[in-house]
Amino acid sequence: MHSFVYRANVLLTLALTILALMCVIASFSDNFNFPSPSAEIQIVKFNGFQKKPPGNDEVSLTMNITADLQSLFTWNTKQLFIFVAAEYETPQNSLNQVSLWDAIIPAKEHAKFWIQTKNKYRFVDQGSNLRGKEFNLTLHWHIMPKTGKMFADKLVLSGFRLPEEHRRG
Repeated sequence: MHSFVYRANVLLTLALTILALMCVIASFSDNFNFPSPSAEIQIVKFNGFQKKPPGNDEVSLTMNITADLQSLFTWNTKQLFIFVAAEYETPQNSLNQVSLWDAIIPAKEHAKFWIQTKNKYRFVDQGSNLRGKEFNLTLHWHIMPKTGKMFADKLVLSGFRLPEEHRRG
């Protein structure tokens, strides 16, 4: 006959194998979720647009962010990390990204929201490249699952333009 320790070992190994298999199946099932998030960002006003020493442009703005990200949540979603970035081109770089605002959404109930906010982080360009510049505001999200790999995607909102002249808020 087998000892108690041997039988406990077999039982524990079987339980952990089944648990690992369930985690793999759960992670794989997220591939069948086709979310349809929606968002709208409006610039309410430019609070300030200044040239700071040593010649860098800095923008302060107020925005309305409306989003419905509930479709990103599944039973395997732990939380969402979202952020809004300004994206623009300059002669030195084909893509410049500046994070303006971010948040963590812990549950599906909080994934449909409207907020009016100033940029949380400084919108600074190294140089004087922002006057009259067209730019996109992009809502990025990272889905943090309970098990499996993390997914990331974005929604690009275009058609924004910075003022032609510097001004104080």
